[in-house]
Amino acid sequence: MARYDVNNIAVSSLLSSIKDGSIAIPEIQRPFVWDSTKVRDLIDSLYQNYPVGYIIVWQNPDVKLKDGTISSGKKVLIDGQQRITALAAAIVGQEVVGADYRKFPIKIAFNPQEERFDVVNPAILKDVKYIPDIAAIFDPGFNSFGFVIDYCQKNGITDSAGMSKISDIITRLKSIENNNLGVINLSHELDIEQVTDIFIRINSKGVVLSQADFAMSKISSNEEYGGNIIRKMIDYFCHFLQVPADYSEIKSNDAEFIQASEFHKIEWIVNENEDIYEPDYSDVLRVAFTYKFSRGRLSDLVSLLSGRDFEARDFKAEIAEKAFHDLHDAVLDVVNQTHFQKYVMILKSVGVERASQVRSQNVLNFGYILYLTLKAQEIDSSIIERIVRRWIVLTILTGRYSGSPESAFDYDVKRFNVYENPLEYLEQVEAGELSDAFWNNVLVDRLNTSVASSPYFNVFLMAQVKNHDKGFLGEHIEVKAMLEERGDIHHLFPKKYLIRNGITSKGQYNQIANYVYLQSEINIKISADAPKDYMAVVLHQCETGESVYGGITDSDQLKRNLEENCIPEDFAQMGIEDYPRFLEQRRVLMAQKIRIFYEALK
Repeated sequence: MARYDVNNIAVSSLLSSIKDGSIAIPEIQRPFVWDSTKVRDLIDSLYQNYPVGYIIVWQNPDVKLKDGTISSGKKVLIDGQQRITALAAAIVGQEVVGADYRKFPIKIAFNPQEERFDVVNPAILKDVKYIPDIAAIFDPGFNSFGFVIDYCQKNGITDSAGMSKISDIITRLKSIENNNLGVINLSHELDIEQVTDIFIRINSKGVVLSQADFAMSKISSNEEYGGNIIRKMIDYFCHFLQVPADYSEIKSNDAEFIQASEFHKIEWIVNENEDIYEPDYSDVLRVAFTYKFSRGRLSDLVSLLSGRDFEARDFKAEIAEKAFHDLHDAVLDVVNQTHFQKYVMILKSVGVERASQVRSQNVLNFGYILYLTLKAQEIDSSIIERIVRRWIVLTILTGRYSGSPESAFDYDVKRFNVYENPLEYLEQVEAGELSDAFWNNVLVDRLNTSVASSPYFNVFLMAQVKNHDKGFLGEHIEVKAMLEERGDIHHLFPKKYLIRNGITSKGQYNQIANYVYLQSEINIKISADAPKDYMAVVLHQCETGESVYGGITDSDQLKRNLEENCIPEDFAQMGIEDYPRFLEQRRVLMAQKIRIFYEALK
C-alpha cells in the first residue's frame, strides 16, 4: 500500500468534509495564532489563483466492529489547521479561538473597484466602496444579481460596462470556494516516527510538531469515545497552571465543558501557586499513558487509540474504546489534586525548591509516573515516598533519561510493575549504577565542570536544603531560603582575584567547586580578596565578637559552616597557588555529602 497520495480538493469540498466530520480538525496546534492580515493575504492568494501550500491529513485505519462489520476511519488534519480555520472564519463566518481562549470573528472586507482585500475596521465600515464582510458573498442564499444592482447604485456606477465589471469581479470572488488546495493523504500504516519525519521534510520552515502533537490529534479527533473531553482536560489543566487569569474567559467561552465533571476535577489548579512541577500537555499525556498502559512509546498509544490488535495485526473497535476509557481515567489520576500535590510534596521533601534544580523534565515526569504506578499497586504511602525520592535523585545523578527517554521509560515502568516488591528493582539499579566507584571517582569527575546548571551541583544544593545548611559564612539564613528567594551564587575564590592572578578562563574561575550560596552583603565586603585575607577577618570576628563582614562571629559556628558547605579545613590559609588543590578537595567533599544525602533517603 502506498504511504501517501497527493490530491487536489476544492475549498468548498474541504470545508464540507470538515463540517460533516470526514476530516477532523484535532486542534493539535490549539488556539488560532494568525493575525488578521495573514487571513487577508490567504484570501487574496486564492483570489489571485496563487498556490497556498499543501495540507496534510492522516488516515485513521478502518476498524472491525463487534458485529463483524467495518467502520471507515476518519482523516485527521495534522498540518494546515491555521489555513483551514482562516478559511472557515473568512468564508463561512465562523468565530475563532485566540491564545487566551476568547472567541472572536475575523471579517475580511473587499473593495471590488480596486479588487483589494482588507481587514475590516471602522473606516471601512463607513466606506460604501467596500463589502464589509466577504462571508456574505458565500452564503447559500446570496443573490448576486440583486447585490450588484445595489452596490452600483450606492457607488454611482450607472453604465452597463461598469456594472458588468463589478458583476464579473463578484463572480470571481465567489469562485474562490471552487479553487483547489493540495492535500497530502498519509496512510494509517505509517507510524508516528514516519509521520513526524514526513511533516518535518514538507514543513521545515513551519512549526515543528512533536510526537505528542500527533498523539493528541488522534485523541481529540475522536468524539465517539470522548477524546475531545480528554484533550480539553489536558489542555485546560496545563493552561490554568501557566495562566490562571484565563479561567473566567475559558468558563465563559466553553459553557458545555464547564458543566462536565472533568472540568470540576481540574479547576483546583487555578489557585495553585507552586512552580516546581509545571507539566505541559505533552508531559501530562506521557505521564498518563506510561503510568496506565505500562508502555513508554507514544507510538503505541496511537496504535491502541486506533484500535490496533498487536497479536492479530488488525484494528478492532473494542480495543480503541477501551484505550480511550483507560486514558480518560489515567488523565483524571494525573490531574487529581491530591495526587499532584502529594507528588510536589515529595519533590520538596527531597530538597527541590524550584524547577531549575531538576533540569530534566523527563526526571520529573517519570517521578510522577512512578508515584502513580506504585499508588495503583496499593503500596504503603511511606514506602512510595521513599522509593520515589531515591529514584528521582538516582536518575538525576546517572542521567538515566537524558538519552532515549521513551525506551528508558518503557523499560523502567515495566519492571516496576513486574517486581512484586518494587524496592527490589530499585536496589538492583542502585547496585549497578551507584557503586563505590561511582561515589568515589565518577561523581567526583562529573563535578569537574563550569556549568552552573549541572545536575550534580543541583543535587548538592538539594542535600544542603535537606540538611538545613546555612549559606557560606551566614549565621541565620539557610540555603533553602536563598533558593526560594532566588538568591545569588558567589565565588569562594573571587573571580576578580583569580583573573588578576592569571586565571582568565571562564572554565576555570567558574568551576562549580568554586561556587557557594552567600549573602550578597557579605560578598560585597569580601570583594576581590584572597581567601586567606577575607577569612582572616572572619577569624578575627570569631575571636573578638566584632562583626566586620556580618554573619558568623563564633569559631564553632564557623567550623560547622565550613563543613556544611564542603570547604576544606585549611581554606583560611589558601592563596592563588592553592586554587587547583582547593577544587580537587572540594569536589571530593561535595561528592561525599551527596552520597550521605542519598543514603539518608533510604
